Amino acid sequence: MYTKFSVVILKVSTGSYKRQVYEVPSGKQLVDQAVIDRITWATWTSVLGDEVIGIWSRHAEKADVNCACVSHSGINLVTGDDFGMVKLFDFPCPEKFVRACF
Repeated sequence: MYTKFSVVILKVSTGSYKRQVYEVPSGKQLVDQAVIDRITWATWTSVLGDEVIGIWSRHAEKADVNCACVSHSGINLVTGDDFGMVKLFDFPCPEKFVRACF
């Protein structure tokens, strides 16, 4: 979620593994990628996006990683998966198949 003045921007991940961005309360969908790329998000809980490509292991299926959360400092990302693993990554994590910090 991103907030600036009276505008709130909300990013959602759909069941079809797509990211969508909306203005709240108008519900208007933002589709201009240049505008979306300039947003500094207040929080990050999505498993989708260029910023988190590295959380997916070489053999992972889309549904294997269930949750993600960036630390308040914005430098760490923690994920949870179907195998009961909680993993810590540097954030952003844009390179494929990055090894977790522990």
